[in-house]
Amino acid sequence: MLAALTAAESPDDLEVAEQLLKMGDVNARSRQAGQTALMLAVSHGRVAMVKLLLSCGADVNAQDREGSTALMCACEHGHTHITRLLLETGQCDMSLTDKNGQTALTVAEEASHEDILQLLKSCEKSTPEPL
Repeated sequence: MLAALTAAESPDDLEVAEQLLKMGDVNARSRQAGQTALMLAVSHGRVAMVKLLLSCGADVNAQDREGSTALMCACEHGHTHITRLLLETGQCDMSLTDKNGQTALTVAEEASHEDILQLLKSCEKSTPEPL
């Protein structure tokens, strides 16, 4: 989990982090708040690590003890590029709510991150309705 917080930018750094992730459980949760490595990397704006975690099968819809997801974290912290990366997986469930009943969309609205709000709305429109 701590590897997710490193500023791994060089290919060597990323290779070491990848080996650690492959040897462990990429979706392990912290004891304190139930966060995953992906949530930690997202919260700290670690783009390279987010990409690596996604490539190693990190669960984008995992929720911590407060019900927050990685997408909600990206929306709260204003990480537009990471929000886009998460949405591009095609796996984000934008209907998930936290313990306060907020979705990623309402988190972005509350944090006044207009660029992320527009990104979420455009993604919402492009998602086909279930039959």
